[in-house]
Amino acid sequence: MKINTQKRPYPFLFVIAACFVALQTVSARASQSSVFSSELIYSPSASCFSLWAPTAEKVRLNLYAEGMGGDAFKVVPMKKASDGFWTVKVNSNLDGRFYTYQIFYKGAWLKETPGIFAKAVGVNGRRAAVINLRTTDPLDWKSDVRPALAHFTDIVVYEMHHRDFSVASNSGMLHKGKYLALTEHGTVNDYGQATGIDHLRDLGITHVHLLPSYDYGSVDETRLNDNKYNWGYDPVNYNVPEGSYSTNPYDPASRIREFKQMVQSLHKSGIRVIMDVVYNHTLNNDDSNFSLTAPGYFY
Repeated sequence: MKINTQKRPYPFLFVIAACFVALQTVSARASQSSVFSSELIYSPSASCFSLWAPTAEKVRLNLYAEGMGGDAFKVVPMKKASDGFWTVKVNSNLDGRFYTYQIFYKGAWLKETPGIFAKAVGVNGRRAAVINLRTTDPLDWKSDVRPALAHFTDIVVYEMHHRDFSVASNSGMLHKGKYLALTEHGTVNDYGQATGIDHLRDLGITHVHLLPSYDYGSVDETRLNDNKYNWGYDPVNYNVPEGSYSTNPYDPASRIREFKQMVQSLHKSGIRVIMDVVYNHTLNNDDSNFSLTAPGYFY
């Protein structure tokens, strides 16, 4: 296994950054209208797309059949609206399709981006996906409730890396290195000791603190057999689960559904979930989703 030499951010639980403040500013503006409350609002009859790109001269929406490879089957110009937003409505059922935004800035088309607020993506997060998020809900998801907590002083936190937790050959788990490892019960190692979620319960912990679980860039989701390793402090899409921890990173719904199954399983076992999210980290600067949407603003 390659040794990870990246520097650990500190403090990792409380991150205050200008990038996060900028995101909150955009969100506040977006909430003024339901049209702008999301970069994508899906329905079976139509999908509404919006992008906050105040310095763009033109913006276009590229629609794809697949999450990777191939040309756009449709390119749709977006219309300039108020407050720096660009919008377009596509009157067809785009469920299962993929899309990117592209802005024309200072006389040139910049690279394509899935946007800043994508909630579903294809493999490696290069293209956002159009899906009905309700179809990713596990059975009884609506009734899922985090365990009660009487006092904050009762908290016992276990910090966990998805891959490390279950990838060992003798973990006894089927879904090694995956979200679904935390849905397996009755697993033991070579010595008959409990592993997985049963091990967590034996420890008496109250909270699992998940190291970065959003879509990050250092692991190529098309080459998982390469056994590439990273903690994940190089985010690409903050609102989408990392694909390498899912059973099928090519399927946008799999990573979301399996993440929900993991959370649901932990809750049922009396364990709350904390997510480590670092808004002041990005995989790169000039080619980040931020810079490709509003150049120079977020940095």
